[in-house]
Amino acid sequence: MMKKLISRNPVIWMIGVSAFILFGCSSLRHELFQSNAYDLGIFDQAIYLISQGQSPISSFLGFHILGDHAAWIFYVLALFYKIHPSVYWLFAVQAASLALGALPTWYLARYAGLTVQQSIAVAAVYLLYPLVYNINLFDFHPEVIAVPALLGAVLAARLDRIGWFCLTIVVALGCKAVLSLTVAAMGVWLLVFEKKRRYGAIALISGIAWFAIATKIVIPLFGSQAASVERHIGRYAYLGNSFLEIAQNLLLKPGLVLGQVFSLDNLEYLLLLLAPVIWGLSLQGIQPLVGALPTLGINLLSDFPTQKNLIHQYSLPAVPFLVLAVISTLAARRGWLRSKRQIILWSLVAFMALAKYGYFWSIYVDSLDTWQATRQAVALVQTKRPVLTTAEIAPHLTHRPVVKLTSVYSPPHNLAEFDYILLDVTHPGWQSNREFASNLVNQLKNTQLFQLRYQRDGVHLFVKKVFPNGV
Repeated sequence: MMKKLISRNPVIWMIGVSAFILFGCSSLRHELFQSNAYDLGIFDQAIYLISQGQSPISSFLGFHILGDHAAWIFYVLALFYKIHPSVYWLFAVQAASLALGALPTWYLARYAGLTVQQSIAVAAVYLLYPLVYNINLFDFHPEVIAVPALLGAVLAARLDRIGWFCLTIVVALGCKAVLSLTVAAMGVWLLVFEKKRRYGAIALISGIAWFAIATKIVIPLFGSQAASVERHIGRYAYLGNSFLEIAQNLLLKPGLVLGQVFSLDNLEYLLLLLAPVIWGLSLQGIQPLVGALPTLGINLLSDFPTQKNLIHQYSLPAVPFLVLAVISTLAARRGWLRSKRQIILWSLVAFMALAKYGYFWSIYVDSLDTWQATRQAVALVQTKRPVLTTAEIAPHLTHRPVVKLTSVYSPPHNLAEFDYILLDVTHPGWQSNREFASNLVNQLKNTQLFQLRYQRDGVHLFVKKVFPNGV
């Protein structure tokens, strides 16, 4: 069996092509000024500051990046920025991570006894799963690194490679605090169903331990208790305003919980999530889905719409376990489809129906009329001094300590804190509108503090007339 596992792998070319496509798509989206301060700008700024030896205080969030999700993996990613600071490192890491998930998928399929053709098909199922493509378009999120890590952890456990198992667990935990629940659930599955007691215990204990450390120490220490509540449990406000209150209501008010769980929104969400692999789910192969329960539970209990689609990152930790369930079903000689041709055809149809490739000739080209002007204006921002700009332009200017966003909900109180103000009246961006942007342009034109450096197609760049401490 080991010789078969280390023999030449026929899915390598699939991984290479997928990584190239994913990197190209995310890079093109960014070049079209369709990436966003939330979340690409947040992470790019933090990683840049780490690489420069500065404290990664996010000017968007207002606190240290570890106070967000306790994702220490940013310190590892900062090593790339030391070579050359560029947001395209993040796109490359994301594309490579998502594509590399097919490698342990292939090995797991072969280890389970699937034929070469079936194993290739399962690798294709993973690569064509719509969320894998869609999440690549939605800026950058460190949990993409956890996908191959989780699949690799299962493979390491089955091959009795304790060192590799521990390494993959550490990597997964470092990507986001909430992934500790997924790791713990995976430990339960390994312990109870896979009979891998040592590996299951390691995953279970480390997951629980890191969740406690991250939520009780790291996030409050580097962020704030108010920020923690708002960003991490605000989406469950109907259950309470603290972790303790939410836990109590989950136990004591089942009617409140069931009313949320058994809703049409959740039914639609589950149909979207399961449709690409529904043919490969069975009672005989359902056990791996234990690892997906925390992700599903968090999303089903939330009243936040973005946690119930195949566009955002919230469902990504469930993908490895959906793939494992498909492998288990095929290994048990169950499932609606069993041939390579049928499986890949189903995956292609699901991809065509649910992947958001159509954005490139719809919403992603909405601002082409100001694209050239925006590029020229960004090029004129030549120092690392503070910038006020739109959410879509911000990710192109985050290699500096201070970048803030124009917002109708929180207008800038002190324009003097910025040395550059870059606005697009034609496309004012997220949380803004044309009236707000136009009024801000008029205000800046009437002040003695700024001068208009550039204007074209509704794009305005204002520069402070005097830099008090040089450039």
